Amino acid sequence: MEINIENLPKSPELLEKIILDLHSRLNQKNIELTGYKEKYARLLEELSLARQRRFSPSSEKYPLQQDLFDEPGVDLPEEIKDQLKDEIEVKSYSRKKHPVRRPLPDWLPREVIVRDLDEAEKICGCGAHLVRIGEEVSEQLKYIPAQVSVIQHVRPKYACKPCEENVKIAPMPLLLLPKCIATPELVAHTIVSKYCDHTPLYRQESIWGRLEIDMPRSSLCGWVLKTAELCEPLINIMQKAIIDYDYAQADETVVQVLNEVGRSNTAKSYMWAYRGGGERPTIVFEYQETRGGYHAQQFLAGFKGYLQTDAYSGYNWTEGIKEIIPVGCHAHARRPFAELAKLSETSGLAHEALKFYRKLYAIEKEAREKNLTPEVRFELRKEKALPILEAFKKWLDHHLTKTPEQGKIGKAIRYCLSNWPELINYLKDVVLQKHSREVILLEAA
Repeated sequence: MEINIENLPKSPELLEKIILDLHSRLNQKNIELTGYKEKYARLLEELSLARQRRFSPSSEKYPLQQDLFDEPGVDLPEEIKDQLKDEIEVKSYSRKKHPVRRPLPDWLPREVIVRDLDEAEKICGCGAHLVRIGEEVSEQLKYIPAQVSVIQHVRPKYACKPCEENVKIAPMPLLLLPKCIATPELVAHTIVSKYCDHTPLYRQESIWGRLEIDMPRSSLCGWVLKTAELCEPLINIMQKAIIDYDYAQADETVVQVLNEVGRSNTAKSYMWAYRGGGERPTIVFEYQETRGGYHAQQFLAGFKGYLQTDAYSGYNWTEGIKEIIPVGCHAHARRPFAELAKLSETSGLAHEALKFYRKLYAIEKEAREKNLTPEVRFELRKEKALPILEAFKKWLDHHLTKTPEQGKIGKAIRYCLSNWPELINYLKDVVLQKHSREVILLEAA
């Protein structure tokens, strides 16, 4: 409706209608403006986080700028304020200006070279002989490249000369990879170089080439694949050890595979990791082309106990299984607060959330340093961690409706609340106290 200011109607009803229309349009503009402001704030927040992840140090001690929505709460209940006031004392330390070189290990063999003075230099100007009063020892590390040798299996042949038959020869020993030039030592070196030292097979091929040894990449790849097949019984035993125990962890991460048959180089693949198996836990990595939760369901078929994962929906298959109790990961819950804290120069909501986690981690550190028994650790958590978590839950509820749902701080709060039953399950039973690691952190990945 267009309004002519110079010719306003004299009727009160028409004037009231015009005012109501203007008021309605003004409210609509304010709603749109608020939406644009929130969108601008989210974009600015995402940009700051992206810059922080790319350019800033990983430490949480270097804030960049104030976050728009991460402001400290001022109207908190007293019981929450008490928890926030009780800070954990962090011991300070002074960094040494000049780093001290660590001594070389004692078990390394020593080749002693004495650098002594000539006999003429051992005579003082007064004519007396100098007396040895001590010595200075300096060490250098010498490297001798690995030795490469060839093992020849010589098998003499025997036959009956009068009969001209009955040829006999000793059988070949049992080899790791029959009809292969690689010894077990060489296969182990190839696998360790690839998976522990991150040296791709094509680089290993080049290294062998400098030694004038023809070692095609295809041969190296064949050794790895055949050895993996030989290890399948061991992997099955490790999988069974994880399933038979009452506590396990599972996680998955993206990997990129090049030149995979039937798939593009940009297709996402996933490496699933499972950890469990008692006092000496085992870890099994399983490659899959997808992130479907049925992979974990198949691997953990028959598992009964506490299963710790992140909040990925692929683990929702455990909801209908009474024998499996899901345990959440506080490392995932804490991470968005820690990222936001790096952006804020002053104390805000993210800093307040981290105060709760510092207290929880201090309890875990105390239990670990004192080497507490599972029963004592259980009682310690019930006595000290439970009040902190209760106050943290009230803090989350208090700020739930006061933070934008699509903002980073709002998402962090809602993540904790939506997964709260799983996040506090680590307090539930003495079973979880048997593990020396901090069970509140997911360490499978």
